[in-house]
This record gives sequence, C-alpha cells and structure tokens, in this order.
Amino acid sequence: MFNLFSLKGGLDNVQGFYCDGVNVGMKTNPANSGSSDVDGDVAFIRSDVLCDITARFTNNKFQASPIKHYQKYPKDFKTNFILLNSKNANAMTGEQGVKDIDNIFEELSKFQTLENPIMSSTGVIGYRLNQEKIISAFEKFDYDAKNSDKTARSIMTTDKFKKELSFRVELDDGGSFTIGAICKGAGMINPAMATMLCFIVTDADIPKDDMEELLTGATEGSFNRISVDGDTSTNDTIMLLSNRVSKAYNKEAFKEALNKITFELAMMILKDGEGANKLVAFEVKGAKSIEEAQRASMALSNSLLVKTALFGEDPNWGRIASTIGASGVECDESRLTIHYDNLLIYSDKQRELDKEREDRAFSIMKNSSFKVTCDLGLGEGEYISYGCDLSYEYVKINAEYRT
Repeated sequence: MFNLFSLKGGLDNVQGFYCDGVNVGMKTNPANSGSSDVDGDVAFIRSDVLCDITARFTNNKFQASPIKHYQKYPKDFKTNFILLNSKNANAMTGEQGVKDIDNIFEELSKFQTLENPIMSSTGVIGYRLNQEKIISAFEKFDYDAKNSDKTARSIMTTDKFKKELSFRVELDDGGSFTIGAICKGAGMINPAMATMLCFIVTDADIPKDDMEELLTGATEGSFNRISVDGDTSTNDTIMLLSNRVSKAYNKEAFKEALNKITFELAMMILKDGEGANKLVAFEVKGAKSIEEAQRASMALSNSLLVKTALFGEDPNWGRIASTIGASGVECDESRLTIHYDNLLIYSDKQRELDKEREDRAFSIMKNSSFKVTCDLGLGEGEYISYGCDLSYEYVKINAEYRT
C-alpha cells in the first residue's frame, strides 16, 4: 500500500534536481498571465548525479534538430543536464541545426560539467537558433536554483498559463519518493505521441526497464488521447529522468503517480487549447474492437465540424454520427445511441430532437466540460479521447503566430 500527496510546485520538490529560467530577449511581450513582466525564454533542468532517461518523440517525419541530437547518443545513456528554449523550434534546419546544439553545449561546458547534455526547443519552424542570445543565458543562470515556476514559464509559447505538478509517494515500509513535472502545449496538439513538451523528474529508485514500460503506458493513457486542432508538431517530446537518490520505489505506486501526473497535465493542455472554452470527453463503446473504438473516438476529438459545433453550443448529433461513419469503423444507424452526459440525443426510436430534449442538450453544452458517449452496439470495444472546441480566437492566434 501507499499514499499519494499533491505538492505545491513542480520540479523543485524533487531531491537532487535544480532548474531556472531567464530572459535573453527572444520573448519581448509581457507574459500571457496578465503580468507586466516578460517570461523567460531559456531554461535548464540539471541533476547532481547522472540520471537514467527515457523519452518519447513526435511521429512527425520532420523531427526537429533537438530530437536528432538526442538520437545520436548510445542506447541507455545517462545525462545530467537539459537545456530548454522557446520562440525557436530549431526544426527543418538541416545538419547545421544539430551542429548549432553542439556549439551551444561547448560554450555551456565552460559553466557546468556536462554528461550527454540534451536540448529541447519550441517555437517557430525553419530558423536556426540565435546562438549568441542563448549562450548569454549561461552567465545569468543560477545553477543551484530550484525555480520550477520560472522554468515552466520559459517554455510557454501561446500557453495562457504555466503547467506544473508534483506528488510525494509515501510507502508502507517508511520509504518515500517524489515525482514532479512541467509541460507546455496549447496548439498543434493531436493524439499522435506526446504532442507537446513535457519533462518529468523523479528521485524514485526505478529500474530503467520500468521507466520505459510505465512512460509508454502513461503517454498512451493521457497525451495520446487529446486533440486541440489535429496537428502534430515537429518537436513533440516527453522525457522521464530519474536520479534514484531516494532509494525508494514501488512499481504500482510509481505507475499511479505517473499516470496521474501525465493525465492531469494533458487536461491542462486541453483547457489551455488556443482559444478553447470547453473540454469534452468522447467515449465510444460497443465497437467491434478496441482499435475500432479508438479510431472512432479520435475522429470525434479531431473533427473540425464537431469542434465548431461545440463552440457554437449546437446539439447537432448529425455531426457526431457522420464523423463516426466517416471514420471507417463498422457501425449501424439502427444500433447507434448518442448521449450528452446522461441525456439520450439519438437512438433508432428517437432520431429527431424534440424541444425539451434540445433545450436540455443546449444546457449541457453550455458547461465548460461534459461527455459525449456513442454506443455502436456491436461489440465490447471501448475507448475515450479528449478534445476541445475551436473558436474564432484559435484562428486569430495562429494567423498572427509569427507576429
């Protein structure tokens, strides 16, 4: 048995990890939080000792240079330093993009002892890093700081708020460990890997094989189930690092903590979806298989027509039904039922909404979150994905992204 406790903050609660963020002039506008201050644009996460690391990356064929740089390291390598920057994705920059990272780390080595350092970037695609500005951060960093707030804010782009979480796990044998995380993401979010940047650190004495297994499961149950706009970035990354300094570990306890932290961060991303006002769960059940349920559910969370109906608070079940039919799964209109929360919207016997049910449906859709449940009536396959509405603000944000 074990107990799980939520902590204030994020990375700063984990033993042996340090972090900080500074502004070097790449971000020039005040923070999205409404403060007059400008958030950082370069940050770091470091450990006193070498860490085991496992990572998952984007399925986009045009993977960014930081991912290519990571993949140059041998299998099961250890690291003690991650360098982060926003405003520039260092994607589609060719071989020079990877060389630029090596040049930056060569300069950083004058300030810190580095072992297989990692870089992760987010921002505009197609431009080389401003090495001079990034290198200028190295004199500004407090390498002994534990400032998760500044670090989380430094990787924000169109995010409206920072995203960080941490938990302490207390075991029955008296041992305890901590897990903390930060992430960013608000646009280009599609369930096809991690779909954002996320950095999770722990002092748990977790075996490397368990790290691989549990991160894969946690990602599938959280970040791979969300969609803001159906687009997959070139830089999507999720990393899990462990320095093992607590000497404590329990697999089931760690699994629960990791699943909880990744799911809650994924929901934060949806709530912060560019211009989003609603978080909606799309449950498909009664499918011929889990794979078919997944395909239909994710089609719903990605559908632009469904998303705009959510924004307009229009209880038009036709968009739900047509999206399922277009997904290619086996379905039958005489067996299909659709519910908004507990309200039956469509069945073979109730195909048209009367005024009472339409008013009740409209009332449900005014909520900031609700569930759409579609039962295909054909089998045992079930799957839930999560999406948000698509608003005028999304178009404005992305039309003006570089300005």
